[in-house]
Amino acid sequence: MKHQSITVGPFQENTYLVIDEATNRAVLIDPGDEADRIVAIVEKSGATLEAIWLTHGHIDHIGGIAGVRRRWRVPVHMHPADRPVFERGEEAAAEYEVEFEQPEFPEHEVAEGSVMTLGTLKFDVLHLPGHSPGHVIYKNGDTVFGGDLLFSGSIGRTDLQYGDPEVMEESLARIAGFDPATTFHPGHGPSTTIGVERMTNPFLSGVARIIKRR
Repeated sequence: MKHQSITVGPFQENTYLVIDEATNRAVLIDPGDEADRIVAIVEKSGATLEAIWLTHGHIDHIGGIAGVRRRWRVPVHMHPADRPVFERGEEAAAEYEVEFEQPEFPEHEVAEGSVMTLGTLKFDVLHLPGHSPGHVIYKNGDTVFGGDLLFSGSIGRTDLQYGDPEVMEESLARIAGFDPATTFHPGHGPSTTIGVERMTNPFLSGVARIIKRR
């Protein structure tokens, strides 16, 4: 497997192009913005795009879908619990005063226990809500594409609409049990490992607690 991180849009979101080197098949994880740029990078890779996988439905993770699908009519996969998040995209974009093109709702559902196939590669889907109700991660061995669950030194917000601090803590406790060598590729910022975050991230080490908004 090889992958490329493409940082896009005003929220500096990480879109991932993941390629199975054995078959040259590819997926995009969270194409968040700048669709033309993402399309150019996929074309330059020479890989065949098969699908779009979403970790969740916030605008900074879905804003490039419509543009990508004008080039390749590939299926989009998302957990159904994030439907209300996904469908308020235009409303959220207006609140942040950013440009946004609302994509069609994903045709395919993922859920806890789903196995996503990319050529010879298999990715386990883990439903880890808190940042949003349908947030998932995609895990292949010791490699995780983790959306906005965990960041280097921090975690995803829980004060947005549909966020849940208590559920987020349960999700963080779950990934804290991963092998320390597991590499975590987040939706924002640099990649990290579970081992590093267990030592340095106060939300994963137990030093800090998530405060529920009153």
